[in-house]
Amino acid sequence: MRVVGIVAEFDPFHRGHEYLIRKAKELTGDPRAKAVIVMSGPFVQRGNFSILPKHTRANQALSCGADLVIELPFTFACAPSERFARGAIQALYKTGIVTDLAFGIDTNDPGLISELAFTEPDDASIKEHLSEGLSYPAARAKAVASAWKETHPGASEEQISEVLAALRFPNSVLSADYLRAVRALGAGFTIHMIKRTDEKSASDIREILYGTLSDGAQSVSKIASSLCGLLPDSSLALMLEGYGKKSFSVPDRDSYMRDIALALKTRSTEGIAYMTDGLDGFLKNAFDRNGYTDFNDACSRTLSTKHFILPRSLRATTSLMTGQTADYIGNEKNVRYLRVLGFSPEGRYCLKVMRKCARLPILTNPSDALSLYSSDPALRDQFELDLIANNLQAMYMGMPHDYEWDVPPVSVK
Repeated sequence: MRVVGIVAEFDPFHRGHEYLIRKAKELTGDPRAKAVIVMSGPFVQRGNFSILPKHTRANQALSCGADLVIELPFTFACAPSERFARGAIQALYKTGIVTDLAFGIDTNDPGLISELAFTEPDDASIKEHLSEGLSYPAARAKAVASAWKETHPGASEEQISEVLAALRFPNSVLSADYLRAVRALGAGFTIHMIKRTDEKSASDIREILYGTLSDGAQSVSKIASSLCGLLPDSSLALMLEGYGKKSFSVPDRDSYMRDIALALKTRSTEGIAYMTDGLDGFLKNAFDRNGYTDFNDACSRTLSTKHFILPRSLRATTSLMTGQTADYIGNEKNVRYLRVLGFSPEGRYCLKVMRKCARLPILTNPSDALSLYSSDPALRDQFELDLIANNLQAMYMGMPHDYEWDVPPVSVK
């Protein structure tokens, strides 16, 4: 049996995600192929919280072709692409059952992604581009392109343009990090790179969703009308069901940003993860200068510059809000458990096999972690950080504190 692993955020689960799962299973060549998803929990890679609770997003995925969903711990989910990718690939590898890896790419040339993944840029070249005022990701991309040209002296201008275009896509950077993580771990997965569809992206859908709230009212019918056709019907239905039952609300990003501003005034930023290179002073000064602003205003005027790109600032401020330290992320390089969020009947079988061959503890409920606390302090620290992050998100979504202790894994029929 082939089991294809997919790294995802599903924020929210849209038609492009449905296509990715279906296509990934097809490419294994096994009609019985199963899809195991490792998915971000309450916070995502760009540093902000997800717009839906993790169990709802897991349910969306399971209703649209996924078989088993496990959670990527917060410290890897809300992290730069290299750490994000390593944690996710490690989690899939440690299941002991994943044979294939599939991910979406933005170029028609998968071979180019493979080449760029293992093209090492020169440090001096990166520094040179940084001195030109470029952000680190942009400087590194230019340095990679330069290194690639040196190994392809006969490359045409069109080929060079394709390389630069590929490097401009964040997903290309992430794809390259997946490939490097697979090699570093010796995972031996069969790789499937799948061209992304032209469907609306998750970021587009999130902004459409927030656009429906511009008048301050959260109308389920208005949300349904604005998102109809952008998400699979079952995915949209699960989202609307949660809003309709008031199980959760659309995250209050403005309140979160105001609380970040207050935290920067009242808490010490010393030793907080990602608050390096003067970012802490920059953020404090920026918020003092601009005052308490709404989310979009803060992102455009306060949190994003050429030197400090928005995701880095958000990861730093989220680390401040959760208490994640630089020492912790410097020392913690490994995923410590496999937290099960949901499964289909086929996924239940995968879980049964995992219990025999997984190389990490399998947690189906938060209480499972408690029994391991005394024997595994590293697991305890990682799981407690997950609990803090989950409660932080719940605060801005109208959900009870510690709600996840009462939520079992999603089981679909």
